[in-house]
This record gives sequence, C-alpha cells and structure tokens, in this order.
Amino acid sequence: MTAQGQAPTLAKVWFVLILGVVAVSTSSIFIRLAMATAGEQGIGFSLFIAATRLVFASVLLAPTWRTVATSRPTKTALGYAIAAGIALALHFSLWISSLSFISVAASTSLVTTNPIWVALISWLWLGEKLSRQKTFGIGLGILGSGLVASGAGEMGGSGSPILGAFLALAGSWAVSFYVLWGREAQAQGLTIRNYAAIAYTTAAVFLLPMPWLFGVGYAGYPLAVYGYILLMAAIAQLFGHTSLNWSLRWLSPVTVTLLVLCEPVIASILGFFVLKEIPSLSVIMGGCIIFLGVAIAVFQRPIKSKAA
Repeated sequence: MTAQGQAPTLAKVWFVLILGVVAVSTSSIFIRLAMATAGEQGIGFSLFIAATRLVFASVLLAPTWRTVATSRPTKTALGYAIAAGIALALHFSLWISSLSFISVAASTSLVTTNPIWVALISWLWLGEKLSRQKTFGIGLGILGSGLVASGAGEMGGSGSPILGAFLALAGSWAVSFYVLWGREAQAQGLTIRNYAAIAYTTAAVFLLPMPWLFGVGYAGYPLAVYGYILLMAAIAQLFGHTSLNWSLRWLSPVTVTLLVLCEPVIASILGFFVLKEIPSLSVIMGGCIIFLGVAIAVFQRPIKSKAA
C-alpha cells in the first residue's frame, strides 16, 4: 500500500478498490460453505463465524501493534477507530446471521444498500443537503430493497425470510457507520495498517463472548470449518476490507460504497457455481432497482473525502 500522505495514481486506487470488492465478495460463499460443512446454522453459529474471522484477522495483524504504540495516535483518531470496530462487529453479527435465513443473492443485495445510508448519514452528520434527485434515488433504492426482501423466502436458507432480510438490512446500517468512522480515523492521522489493527481487534474483542450467550462454543467443528474462516479472514477481511478502507483516503465514501454494489453480482455468480443457487426473478429485479436508485442518488455530487 502507498505510504501515509503519499498520493497514489487514480488508476492504482481504482485497481486496488476493484480487487478489494472481488475479495469481499467471496465472504458469503465461505460462510455458507462453513455452515454446510458444520451442519449448523442460526444466530449462535453465525456469531461464532464472525468472531473467529475477526480473531484470525487480529492475530495476523498482531505485529502491527508495535507501530500503533510508537505512533501515539490522538484520542480522536483512536476513538473513531474503536467506534468503527464496534460498528464492524455489529455488521458481521447481523449480516452473517441473515445467511441462515436467506440466500447469498438476497442477503448481499440488501447489505450493500449502504450507499443510500451513507448519503443519509452524511446529510445528518455533515450537513449535506439532499436534492430532489438524490431523495428520489434513495426512495427508489429502498423500494428495490423491499422487492429483494419479498423474494428472499424463495432463495435458500431456512426459517424466517423476513427476519433474514431485516438482519441483512440492519447490517447495512452498521457498515455505513463503519465506513464513515473509518474514514475519519484515517483523516485524523492513522495509517491504514494501524487503523485496521485497532478496528479489527476491537471488533474481535466485542464479538468474542457473543456465541457463548447462545450456547455455542469455539471447539469441536470439522477442521475444514476453521479453514474456510481462515480463508475468509485472509481474503475478505485483511485484503478486501483493508483495500476498501485504504481507498477511502482518496475517494469519497459514497463512491467506494457504490462500487461495493457489485458484490451481490459477484457473490451471486460464485453462489451459482459453488452453491448451485439460482436467483429468483424478484431478487434480480430488486437488485437492478437498487442499483438504479443508488446511481441516481450518488452520481449527482459525491461526498468529498476529507482525506483526499
């Protein structure tokens, strides 16, 4: 990655961002494979996956903590990084739980509506006014989310599809705060490695006791389950999430989250070949409406990153 304060070329930023989106898109596939291998679903096992993923990522980042200590980050930067970590923990616990009830296509379509919520939060937090065009686009995106949710029951999973759709949508709200707070932490002087170490470790600590509350432990699963989670930590978390976070220094959060809309498409393609899931018509139509709504909402005038 480019050193702190040294601006890369725009082509490099987009290249890293696109690779990051592809890496993040593998996450839901590894999750479903882990669930199938363990023969387990439900919120407790989902929290086990989320916590173990972040613990693995934190352990891999352990050498970075020496530079975190010597760099002496400001209280403001540290506060934003910790807040982002808590938001990330909530995102994973909500979104991964949704995969127990609805398909990869439906879940990722709903969880990647965060450009809408980033625009709304920026309006409330940063005071950016919403134009009629942007308001219309946001409304259209919400309509698409409802259409995806209506078809969620046709697609994989078990139990309550409405619960699964709500969990995925709530995961989108959480990740919106994660994106914005992560950008602020870097704007306050944290390097991407130091930010990742603080945020991912905070999320791991926050999630670690959660599975036990649902009667689920960390031992006794087939070795392949831990292998899938380790791959998720290395590919989707350390490379994918870190690439997205790094790009926030050079691109607006709305622009970054807009590209993440490609995740449902990539995940659905992977889901078709790996999991044999065929998206329903309502999921496909809803996904198209979400993309159209978000495009209308954010292409007008993206939010400028303070770190750019």
